[in-house]
Order: sequence, then structure tokens, then C-alpha cells
Amino acid sequence: MEKQLLIAPSPHIHSGNSVARNMYGVLIALAPAWFVSLYYFGIGALIVTATAVISCLLFEWLIQKYLLKGPLTINDGSAALTGVLLAFNLPSNLPIWIIAIGSFVAIAIAKMSFGGLGNNIFNPALVGRVFLLISFPAQMTSWPVPGEARMHYLDAVTAPTPLSFLNKHTAPPFDWMTLASGNIGGSLGEVCSIALLAGLIFLLWRKIITWHIPVSILVTVSVFAFAIGDNPIVHLLTGGLLLGAGFMATDYVTSPMSSRGMLIYGICIGLLTVVIRKWSSYPEGVSFAILIMNAFTPLIDQFVKPIRYGEEVDHD
Repeated sequence: MEKQLLIAPSPHIHSGNSVARNMYGVLIALAPAWFVSLYYFGIGALIVTATAVISCLLFEWLIQKYLLKGPLTINDGSAALTGVLLAFNLPSNLPIWIIAIGSFVAIAIAKMSFGGLGNNIFNPALVGRVFLLISFPAQMTSWPVPGEARMHYLDAVTAPTPLSFLNKHTAPPFDWMTLASGNIGGSLGEVCSIALLAGLIFLLWRKIITWHIPVSILVTVSVFAFAIGDNPIVHLLTGGLLLGAGFMATDYVTSPMSSRGMLIYGICIGLLTVVIRKWSSYPEGVSFAILIMNAFTPLIDQFVKPIRYGEEVDHD
């Protein structure tokens, strides 16, 4: 019995890293964007983030302790990361009780009902975000004005986002520097492209993720936007594209395992994002695009497999 074959769900880390180390690495990469959101939205950013993180940790602990009655995993960073990513997809004036509902859906339904980390089919934070968007559309599309919302929470002044102009086939009244710096309305974690790019570079440098998914998404969006006559820079620097491409589409559990599979996955997300942004009733399409492709990940893994060790390759 010394040599046992152990079968466990993904993610499988084949290096000196651990799941916890990678999760906390992603949290570190998100820190610049969070500090920018704190600067622009003040107390609202603090309340939304704290509520989401505490709720996710609490729900996971309660479910594991009293329902699943298995080992507690809240220290591995996955629940905290889900809370931060959920908060990054929410406006800074969202009521606490709505945030708690989104956290419950993300942890209890999207993650723990499938068996916990490694078994979930869809990205938990995005499931929570989309559930709230469908259930509370008015509250989820009310965007506080950066700067003016620092000392206000529920009564912050709101304004339309650049994507709302793009969805109406109108050029957003912002220059690219304003878009890149984040001095625009939007969710907490999508306003500052510079901070998100810094986090993405950190993840690539630490080899927590590979380039295949984020690069294929961003290149596809740029090319498709240019092809339909839109400004690619506007698409790249607005909404949750950089947040989704770098931090959510790259989720180990819900993305393909092979490099070719990742490229296919990323290209499809990029195409769906632009289609939804331009021709649907929702100005933003990143969340829906990633969740749709999460569902196709098992099929991609099935048909796009790496060459097995010892397998003969047909060069004809």
C-alpha cells in the first residue's frame, strides 16, 4: 500500500507553488486596482469589498462545518479571492444585503454545491455578479461618479459609463488617458486599466497564469472591434475586459488545460464580448462571455488534448 494512485479534482499544481500561494498571489495582483478604487470611491469601496469578502468566508465556513462536515478550506484564499472579485464587479453604492445575496450565490450555489474548489463548473464570482444583475438591474447599473463618491455610500451621485455610450453606437466623451486612469464610472475593479495591467504583468511574471488566455481575448476584441468600425482602445480600456481577461477567465478550474484550448477559449470570449456589447441590451458582455465559455471548457478539453508521453505523432 506504499504506492497509491490518488485521484483529486483540479487545480493540479505541478510546481513548488500551492493553491493557497497562487490564490494569495492573485490577491496581491489585485491590490493596485483596489487602492485606486478606494481613492475614487472612498467609503463605498471599503464597505462593498469588506462585505463581499466577509460574507464569502462566512458562507463557506458554515457550509463546510455544518452541511458538508469536511475539512475547512477558508484559509486557502479561494473564498477571499471570490469575495474580492465579486466586489470588483459591483458598483460602490450597492446595499449590503444585496452584496450578501451575491456572496451566497457565488459560494453556496456556484462553488460548494458542486463540491467546493476544483469541482465548480462556472466562475463563482461571475455567477454571483450575473445573478445580481438579473435580479436587481436598477441597483446593479447605478454607477457613482468617481471622486464625488468618496464620502458617500448609498446616496452617491451617479452617471453613465463609457460602455453605455458604446452600446448606443455613440463615441464615449472621454479621452484615452481618462479611460486608462480610471476617472470614470463603473464597477470597483474595472475603472483603472493601468492598475489592472500592472496586476496582470505581476501574474505573468510570477507564472501564476500564462499569456494564452488574456492575450487571445485582448487581441480578438481589438481586431473584431476594428473590423466593425469601433475604436479598439475604447473597448480595451472600458468595462471589465482587463479584469475578466486577466483575473477571471484565467481561473484554473473553469478554463481549458492545454495551450491550444486556452487560445480557442480566449478567442471565443473576445468575440462574444464584442457581440454582446454591440448588439444586446447589456452594455457589458465580459461576464456573460466567460460564463458561456466556462460551459464549453469540458468540450474543449475533450477535443483539444496535449500529446501524451509516448504517443506517436503523424507528421503527414
